[in-house]
Amino acid sequence: MRAEIAPEARGRRLLRDWLSAAQLEQFDAVRYFDVIGSDSGKLYRICYGTAANVRELDRDGKEGAGWCFAPVGGLVPGDVMLAQKIALETSEAATLAVANRVPLLPRVRH
Repeated sequence: MRAEIAPEARGRRLLRDWLSAAQLEQFDAVRYFDVIGSDSGKLYRICYGTAANVRELDRDGKEGAGWCFAPVGGLVPGDVMLAQKIALETSEAATLAVANRVPLLPRVRH
């Protein structure tokens, strides 16, 4: 019961409520989901986490640039990922203007 009311569990539930059916299926299988940028139509992968967890994908689906941006505050991963999804899908250019480009590091599997 305690795990179900923990902030991280609530954040995950809220994120899941906002994902499309395809994004939810992807998230459940591999702990990331893809979104399409509102301005460029580029594909981005949002990986489970709170920092340096957004990857730009090339036309072949290969990970390219890494991006780091998040809302202010000590938020749980689900809340951060939801904010990142909404930002890229509604205001991609403005989001990337304040984001930090980061080198890609191997993802850690949980």
